[in-house]
Amino acid sequence: MNAASDLCFFTSSDGELAYRDAGAGDLVVLLHSGFVDHRVFEAQIPALAAGYRVIAPDVRGHGASANATRPFRWADDLAALLRHLDAGPAALVGVSMGGAIATDTVLEYPELVRAVVVSGAATSEFEYTDPWVRQVQAEQARALGAGDIEGWVAAFLRFVPGEHRTLDDVDPAVLTRLREMALGTLAKHTPDEENHHVPMTDTWSRVPKIDVPVLTVNGALDAPDLIAEAERLARTVPDGRCATVEGTAHYPDMERPDAFNEIVTGFLGSL
Repeated sequence: MNAASDLCFFTSSDGELAYRDAGAGDLVVLLHSGFVDHRVFEAQIPALAAGYRVIAPDVRGHGASANATRPFRWADDLAALLRHLDAGPAALVGVSMGGAIATDTVLEYPELVRAVVVSGAATSEFEYTDPWVRQVQAEQARALGAGDIEGWVAAFLRFVPGEHRTLDDVDPAVLTRLREMALGTLAKHTPDEENHHVPMTDTWSRVPKIDVPVLTVNGALDAPDLIAEAERLARTVPDGRCATVEGTAHYPDMERPDAFNEIVTGFLGSL
């Protein structure tokens, strides 16, 4: 699954974007969290590919996808890929940053989306207020500014257990996979590199117009403000619902894949 030969490539307007393509049937797109790549969904791709065509891209600047050389938006990249595949509309399943991409895409390109699942996310217009999270983010910024890659990774991995657990409470294999992916993505970039990503604005005023089913899946131990924002998303759309995965924080898909898969497949089967 991790071999480069398993990847397909789409020639976008700014370099090649990589993705996995597995299974057959209605289209489901898996959108990974920040600093990692499609391998976050190692436990979801085969499970979903049993009944669906599963596309798992590497977001621009992550994994095997090209870095940006000019301004871009996540939603535009995903829309271009979906049109290239000519297989939609798609159910979008995103974790963290990937969840924000899913929501942004249904707002901008509603004709390409038939359902949305967001885990640990709402729209892309979110800023943490939780003191513990902001402290960890400050540690990441300090480490990155000092060129301390190991320090940055150590801080990044603290989001896996969350505030109320320790790394010892997490399967070491999950931490190893996340560390490997994060180091791979960091290696693609330089400290002085310009950030070409163009954020979307005024998203919440459009959320009530989302006319496809939306499911939020939250790890019960994730940051309280993030959980509240996800629940707000589910309340604000016409057809929204929430699910919780106990005993996990920001990566329920990795820590409790069976529970996560059951929730997602049940939702997809109801469409």
